[in-house]
Amino acid sequence: MAVGRPRRGSAVPPAPAARCSPRPYALPVWRAAGAAGRTAFLLLLLVAAASRAGVSAAGGPEVQSLRGSWRLGNGNGSVVLRGEVPGCVHTALHRAGLIQDPYYRFNDVMYRWISLDNWTYSRTFKTPFDFRKWQKVNLVFEGVDTVAQILINNVTLGRTDNMFNRYSFDITSVIKEVNFIEVRFLSAISYAAEQNRCHKGYSIPPACPPPVQKGECHANFIRKEQCSFSWDWGPSFPTQGIWKDVRIEAYNNYHLIYFSLISFFVKSTQKWHLEIEAIFDVVSSKPIVGLVIVNIPKLQTQQTFNVTLQPGEGSIVLLVNINKSFAVEAWWPNGHGKQTGYNMTTTFIMEAGYQIEKFSKAYFRTVELVQEPIHGSPGLSFYFRINDRPIFIKGSNWIPADSFQDRVTYDTLRLLLKSAADANMNALRVWGGGVYEQDEFYDICDEIGIMIWQDFMFACALYPTDQNYLESVGAEVTHQVRRLKSHPSIILWSGNNENEAAIASNWFSIPYADRGVYIKDYVMLYVKNIREIVLAEDKSRPFVASSPTNGLESVKEGWVSQNPYDTHYGDTHFYDYSIDCWNWAAYPKTRFASEYGFQSWPSFSTIKKVSSTEDWSYTSNFSLHRQHHENGNDQMLQQIEYHFKLPQSTDPIRKFKDMIYLTQVMQAQCVKTETEFYRFSQSEIIKGEGHTMGALYWQLNDIWQAPSWASLEYGGKWKLLHYFAQNFFAPLLPVAYEDKGVLYIYGVSDLHVDHKLTLRVVVYTWSSFEPVCILSKGGVTVKAQSAVPIYKESINDFLERCQNCTRKSCVVTFGLMGEDGLQSPTNHHFLSSLKDAVGLKKTQLSASVSQQDDIYIFDLHTTAIAPFVSLDVGSIKGRFSENGFLMTEKKKVVMFYPWEPTSIEELEESLTLTSLVDIV
Repeated sequence: MAVGRPRRGSAVPPAPAARCSPRPYALPVWRAAGAAGRTAFLLLLLVAAASRAGVSAAGGPEVQSLRGSWRLGNGNGSVVLRGEVPGCVHTALHRAGLIQDPYYRFNDVMYRWISLDNWTYSRTFKTPFDFRKWQKVNLVFEGVDTVAQILINNVTLGRTDNMFNRYSFDITSVIKEVNFIEVRFLSAISYAAEQNRCHKGYSIPPACPPPVQKGECHANFIRKEQCSFSWDWGPSFPTQGIWKDVRIEAYNNYHLIYFSLISFFVKSTQKWHLEIEAIFDVVSSKPIVGLVIVNIPKLQTQQTFNVTLQPGEGSIVLLVNINKSFAVEAWWPNGHGKQTGYNMTTTFIMEAGYQIEKFSKAYFRTVELVQEPIHGSPGLSFYFRINDRPIFIKGSNWIPADSFQDRVTYDTLRLLLKSAADANMNALRVWGGGVYEQDEFYDICDEIGIMIWQDFMFACALYPTDQNYLESVGAEVTHQVRRLKSHPSIILWSGNNENEAAIASNWFSIPYADRGVYIKDYVMLYVKNIREIVLAEDKSRPFVASSPTNGLESVKEGWVSQNPYDTHYGDTHFYDYSIDCWNWAAYPKTRFASEYGFQSWPSFSTIKKVSSTEDWSYTSNFSLHRQHHENGNDQMLQQIEYHFKLPQSTDPIRKFKDMIYLTQVMQAQCVKTETEFYRFSQSEIIKGEGHTMGALYWQLNDIWQAPSWASLEYGGKWKLLHYFAQNFFAPLLPVAYEDKGVLYIYGVSDLHVDHKLTLRVVVYTWSSFEPVCILSKGGVTVKAQSAVPIYKESINDFLERCQNCTRKSCVVTFGLMGEDGLQSPTNHHFLSSLKDAVGLKKTQLSASVSQQDDIYIFDLHTTAIAPFVSLDVGSIKGRFSENGFLMTEKKKVVMFYPWEPTSIEELEESLTLTSLVDIV
């Protein structure tokens, strides 16, 4: 997502440059031979040797965690406190009561001093083992945020300058029985400014974010979460801290650093294979021989390999043939099958040292990014084939769930990801301005079938390509690909967010004569470095250099195409807030929509937690401060005014709540219209455009409590958009649109077989529960995984047939029904703007609440047809079965699924019922 144009920034204090991490080198690969005749004999010898030496799995490396409480102090020693590790300075200060919630009111600006200071984490620890017995002792940081000097016992071990790297320091010669460790941080803001100053010759834009973002400058000069310097949906909190695990590792002979497995299917033999890669640090001066036994009990697959580990760091690659007599269940995306994984044990039994046993899950799935000619259209297709089946990608874009990563728990991730799956999503794009997510994120996606489009962490900027920077990025990419490539959920590596478009569209007003310099840098970073490393490390999934991109056409044009938004190639991002969002013709009939969206405000209960009474107005200083997108609040008003009346209440708080409601209704209806357009465009080519095979709206989640494009509020509460997504991403869906006075209804299906269905169209006047007319059309064939027209009639004929109907007085509802309970959601089509609707009556909405097991049942009653009925239970955590619906009957039952214990009394007390006719 773009962040707007740059501006000049103010000066920041100078800072020393940090030394970059060493360039990742190509590891030697020790190929393993399949063990044959002497395997059993060698195995007996090794087991006997291990027994004599008293070495087993339990005799492995000593690991001492350094998690927990550390001393934390600022640059001049005026602030000293305890800080948890993993953690960061902001959360430590908040826990200690030294600052308020950083998200409260204007604190993002008030607490800027925290990021401008230089903080130090330190602690003393005893070594719980005899360090003299070990050949090598390492201090390992899984993540340091970001620029720091690492010392132990007053000896500098090295420096860090990349939040996304794993750092390992050899402390064999400096470790003692009692040790003092220090991590001396340098302000990320100061460091980035200094790196920019040191970059001679030409500028690397953008210098600073737009003023509306209240952010910091030169984020592109530091390998850190780019949105931590601010974005158009988030605050500026450039954190400092040890944000991931830190530990001491002591070992003899050899040590396993990375372990990964990827599956592939050989069509010629119709067999599945697994490629296992194990990367070792061998500290022995001589080669170490041994065996590796791979066992997958459920597939009756066991293989043994002879291996030799050479001194130094290198990898062994094992090719496991899966027993063909057993039917392998593939891993499928959500909605297309099971997410089957097989328990696998890999045992390393070496002649020296200890036995290693790795327990992992083996998943089997293939992925192809298909870019090939389409009949009747210029350009190329752009779609994903999973296990040889084309899949329409349905989902959203993921941003960091919090400015402070130590607050992102497993439960946080599970709630957000489960909400994506519950809304019928099968994919998320991990956007390139955030972080490579924690292991648990990808584990959950594997488990629930959410495919991941994984960006590398570069966004909306140009980047330097000096040797130090490239070395740091090289280490980062190598580490992240090794860490993540075992996950079947990841289906694509993507080099960056919008940086090809930034050059092609000249976002930064670069003179044409200088353009070549930046294209050369672009190719150097994303193609010659990142792409080369990805292809060397992982041949199991595709790579694209950017998003949006023209894919193979961009490659053909030298990696920066003339127009990366060309609808005939690749993916597109599309934003236009001036259009009438109900007009489907305004949207690009693209091959793949990877970003699009409209803003809304989060619910009042979410805003209330970080604001005070004087803030509760759409035009308050707080509301302006919280909006980080230029003219965002006005754009929402403009979009609302196309189809709805603005609230006129004289009660300011009521008016604010009404505005929040209307922004959510507007957003839901806008994104619904656009997404349905992409879904019904999947099977057709019109004027050379179409075959749209992906819809990822911007964005899934929020980083704080503020207006944004998200469908899930900070904390996980569902906006109306998310409830709409549950329907517009349904596996079976009828979609209506008008073109030149003709009403069309398409049947859209993700199901794997054709279905003969009945289309039921019911037309109501706004003033009555009694339908004006009902059309039931049987024998409608909706083809598997396609979108086909199933109904067509001129609006004039339609209105004439439904007597007493005009565009302003009637509304159309429709659904698909089949045998065995197969049913689509009921969809609706408005014949006019609702501000012009005739016959809408004031309604009395009421609800009674009952409980059945862990679910609460809301029995709703209305006295008249009610559009966009919203149920809101404030800050009680949970979700409804549906929300924001058109209520065309007097009674309706809605379920509430709580995420934490609640009661009927609490729900009744917290419940607010709102429909469009309540807005005055």
